[in-house]
Amino acid sequence: MSPRLTRTTSKYFSSKTNVPETNKLNKSSSLSKTVTRKATRKHINIEIEESSSVNNLEKRLDKEPPTPPTSWEEVYNAIKEYRKNIIAPVDTMGCERLADEPSDHITPQTSRFQTLVSLMLSSQTKDHVTAAAVQNLRQKLPGGLNLDSILQVDEKFLDECISKVGFHRKKATYLKQSAKKCKEEYDGDIPNTVEGLMKLPGVGPKMAYLCMQVAWKQNEGIGVDVHVHRITNRLGWCNTEQAGPEATRKVLESWLPRSLWREINPMLVGFGQTTCFPQYPKCSNCPVKKMCPSVSF
Repeated sequence: MSPRLTRTTSKYFSSKTNVPETNKLNKSSSLSKTVTRKATRKHINIEIEESSSVNNLEKRLDKEPPTPPTSWEEVYNAIKEYRKNIIAPVDTMGCERLADEPSDHITPQTSRFQTLVSLMLSSQTKDHVTAAAVQNLRQKLPGGLNLDSILQVDEKFLDECISKVGFHRKKATYLKQSAKKCKEEYDGDIPNTVEGLMKLPGVGPKMAYLCMQVAWKQNEGIGVDVHVHRITNRLGWCNTEQAGPEATRKVLESWLPRSLWREINPMLVGFGQTTCFPQYPKCSNCPVKKMCPSVSF
């Protein structure tokens, strides 16, 4: 669906704020071994080495929690208000929307498994491609998209059903292995902890946290994908571009109110899909351009 400037209602974006303006890829010294940001304007006073592990970062954050970026709430609310008027692919085809709701024909276990499958297929794949693959599984698997159907079909057939998604061969293998593990170790359900989910083949931190939020309705952490990682670094909320998404998650969770941990992902994903592109972001149209340290016209 093409973005259009009409008022929409979304379960993620309901509050109203005034609208200020953002963006451009920060091309500063990314090759240096140590990346440092001083506590100026919206920048967090934290230093992260490229080689630092997430565990080391977590210890450092526990000892010296970073100061929340200046005016972060104003920036956050401006993007949130802007997103209420912009329909992005994530709003209609995001992974949290692809599972069937529990009903007389769909058990809660099947609904949760479908969410897990959708997330596993979504890695390095556009939302509309993931949505089409999920629908293909619904139509072609015996009995529809559920754990037992995944186990019944051979891997080659499963691969053919999801052939449009990125790394489909590996994902077909992961789906078979994960379904087997869920059947044998979780009585046909999916794991109900981040740790358990991450033990499934092909499931990383982003998928695990989003799955907990959507499938289990538990807010255990922020799902940081490429959009959230890129945009929060551009805004100066993190200095973790070289350290990776897990470092971004740790920094964000150290100061962002827990009540926002779920909505920040679809909000920034949609913002990245429609405005704050990896290349040539639409800074002139951005609602926070006057406050973004990476803005370019």
